[in-house]
Amino acid sequence: MTGTQALTQAVARLRAAGIDDPARDARRLLAHALALPAGRLTLVLPDPITDDQATAFAALISRRAARVPVSHLIGTRAFYGRDFTVTGDVLDPRPETEILIQEALKPPFSRVLDLGTGSGCIALTLLAERPETTALATDLSADAVRVARQNAALLGLESRVQFAQGAWFNAVPQGATFDLIVSNPPYIALPEMAGLSPELTHEPRMALTDEGDGLGAYRAITRDVTEHLAPQGHLMVEIGPTQAQAVAALFVAAGLSDVTTQPDLDGRDRVVIGVLTQHTKR
Repeated sequence: MTGTQALTQAVARLRAAGIDDPARDARRLLAHALALPAGRLTLVLPDPITDDQATAFAALISRRAARVPVSHLIGTRAFYGRDFTVTGDVLDPRPETEILIQEALKPPFSRVLDLGTGSGCIALTLLAERPETTALATDLSADAVRVARQNAALLGLESRVQFAQGAWFNAVPQGATFDLIVSNPPYIALPEMAGLSPELTHEPRMALTDEGDGLGAYRAITRDVTEHLAPQGHLMVEIGPTQAQAVAALFVAAGLSDVTTQPDLDGRDRVVIGVLTQHTKR
């Protein structure tokens, strides 16, 4: 069997399984089975593949047809130009979260706090983009912290980031302050969970929903943020597309100023930003 034949069969199977972009996913999985960079796949498609490669590829396609995310099958997900290790213990880095990165890189900062770090993609990307900075990254999940540590090591950033396990500011040392606090917390409301794509059942539920109205994490963050945000420091959070007004109100109630919302590339509200001016700190 040639690579082209294997790919044709795989695309047909994924299409029948209802995969949105079967050709893209099949190509990524075939490149992985052949241990090739994805950009080189076209060059080898006319060549025969070995029985072992065909078996490995078929197994990957079977799991993808069962709606296991491609990132879990190949073990990595690209985010802001870097590859991050991902497992079922962390939320997949998503393109929408790159809007948070873009906004976070606009103001100056030297010390960043990432609440609910997951894979570490936000904190580690900010460190990689700003070489003179340091970070504290927290997560309630010990397994998530383990994955984030692995990514820090892979990116050569372990000397500039500390990790702590705990819920929101419970994991932050008393009196510690930061120029920038960022978070992509669970924001899906419980009634919305049933309508999510099957792929999301392979991601940690605690990273998706607060089992309530989707605003619980924002209430927890804004309740204590002024104790840990330096004067003129910024709080930036990713939100669901219908949550801007509610989250912005929580920012204002916490004493933050200059509260704004930034859309993603599809024009949906995606990031809420607030600043702690010195006279509003509690």
